[in-house]
Amino acid sequence: MDSIAGDRFDTGRFEAGRNRLASLAYRLLGSAADAEDAVQDAFLHWQAADRQRIKVPEAWLTKVVTNLCLDRLRSAQARRERTAGAWLPEPLLEGDPMLGPADTFEQRESVSLAVLMLMERLSPLERAVYVLREAFSYGHAEIADILGITESASQQHLHRARHHITAARRGGGEVDPSAARRIVEEFLAAAVSGRTDRLVELLTADAIALSDGAGGLAAKLLRYDTPQRVAAVVRAGLKPTDAKRRLAGGTPALHYTVVNGAPALLFVVGDRVVGSAMFDLADGRIATLHGIAAPTRLARLTEAWRRHEQDAPLITHW
Repeated sequence: MDSIAGDRFDTGRFEAGRNRLASLAYRLLGSAADAEDAVQDAFLHWQAADRQRIKVPEAWLTKVVTNLCLDRLRSAQARRERTAGAWLPEPLLEGDPMLGPADTFEQRESVSLAVLMLMERLSPLERAVYVLREAFSYGHAEIADILGITESASQQHLHRARHHITAARRGGGEVDPSAARRIVEEFLAAAVSGRTDRLVELLTADAIALSDGAGGLAAKLLRYDTPQRVAAVVRAGLKPTDAKRRLAGGTPALHYTVVNGAPALLFVVGDRVVGSAMFDLADGRIATLHGIAAPTRLARLTEAWRRHEQDAPLITHW
């Protein structure tokens, strides 16, 4: 095989695994843009490597991407951004290949916004072990080789990660899609009609809401810690005003969809998503509500929405 044909073949091998690598990087970083950067950096490493000496390309690339992501998580800039109190995961629309494997509950759970937020509490190594084991089913011997640690250390990191996430998990569990949609539609109907008591009934006793503010402009995340406060802010937020329409750049339509495996509402002006609300459910009620409006966080979701076969909006003109 000549060098040009060999390069094309090797590039093809990389591209065949790009989506898997991107879904790994997304789970580790919580950002689609950063995940794409990490995968591109891995491609540069792949091009520069002596590929004839790489016996198992998938394992080699997994190791490279994982460690590139760990470098990002450990960087001073990343620590400043994530500890500033304004970090949220970048939401992905159902069907986005970056969401990756979704055959098991653990795989679906690992990409939920709630778990991506909880993984921020883990050390970089704990996060990497958790993702490699729960989402990609790597054994501890393989994880140890990827991360340069012992099998015993891998097991300990996984135990601590599972403990932290399980202890702090508010919602979770499998939810029937039709039941999830019904709950969100009831919540929306109560909000737009001003029935605050009904909103409270649809929330768990320890419900919280997190938001990056109108237009995604909050310097720190806005947090609301009781069902009454969540209901009040949702009621106020869903009350349309001319000022809100100006901020949105028009009159949004409200669509129901699925984002990161969870029921969601999207505020759409034309073909542009200007706001999103994602719902984490527990026992038939809403445990956590994530509100995201920052254009940078919604860029990939908007691109996917433009290609998405859309249902009729729940509210045509908000």
